[in-house]
Amino acid sequence: MREVTTLLSDQFQLTEEERNLSSEISGQGVMYNRTAWAKTYLKRAGLIEQPRRGFFKVSANGEKVLKSPPPSINLKFLEQFPEYIAARNNSNPSETSPQPIEAAVIKSATPDELIASGVKGIRDNLVSEILQQIRSGTPFFFEKLVVNLFVKMGYGGAQHGSAWVTGRSGDGGIDGVIHEDKLGLDVIYIQAKRWKDGNTVGGPDMHQFVGALATRKAKKGIFVTASEFTKAAKEEVSKLGHEPRVVLIDGVMLANLMIDYNVGVSIAETYEIKKIDSDYFLEE
Repeated sequence: MREVTTLLSDQFQLTEEERNLSSEISGQGVMYNRTAWAKTYLKRAGLIEQPRRGFFKVSANGEKVLKSPPPSINLKFLEQFPEYIAARNNSNPSETSPQPIEAAVIKSATPDELIASGVKGIRDNLVSEILQQIRSGTPFFFEKLVVNLFVKMGYGGAQHGSAWVTGRSGDGGIDGVIHEDKLGLDVIYIQAKRWKDGNTVGGPDMHQFVGALATRKAKKGIFVTASEFTKAAKEEVSKLGHEPRVVLIDGVMLANLMIDYNVGVSIAETYEIKKIDSDYFLEE
């Protein structure tokens, strides 16, 4: 990233002052930050690829674009690529969710709206990156990740042996077990399917999991996937009575829970927004 930032700075003939310009809030270089976001969006659209950590190159689709380059590449241009739309929808599946504020309306937006839009954009991008990392890992790593997340959420407690991964195939649709509380008064059985986007969890998969719970006379189960659940899978769960109780967690929900409970992520920047202290200015 630092090499390409320097290269682009030379390409755009930036002055020394422009090259050294930093954000007043984060302190990060403005050119570096904008280059990093450009890489993110191009990667979402499939125009560049990352063969290994720290390295990226133009993809085959990117080469096609370069043969007939447009006047500029912006977010509107990237919307023609299914990969970009899929990545954007994957991180923000709700049609009613607010979209990032476009340049045309930035002048009419309040500072609070701009901050909210920026935070949402960063989180949506992080969700997409988390899912990419999960889907490139092994099934066993995914199972451990799921159990670790539930422990971070407060299940199982700190006692050794209160949460574990079965670690073997053919276990009747059960990949992990976790105590619901610190005393181990109840047990939750977990099924974890790392499947990639497009390979959805269907009715037969859910039927098998429910059957595995019934075999163990279990009262509670959680089915987690890095993909999505089909309508048939959701209907299979809705048919159940009070027991067993099954909770479904899809990829987007999983990634958001990981962010909320700091699993696989770390804090990059912390910003303070201050307001006037009215009491201080009151005269007695």
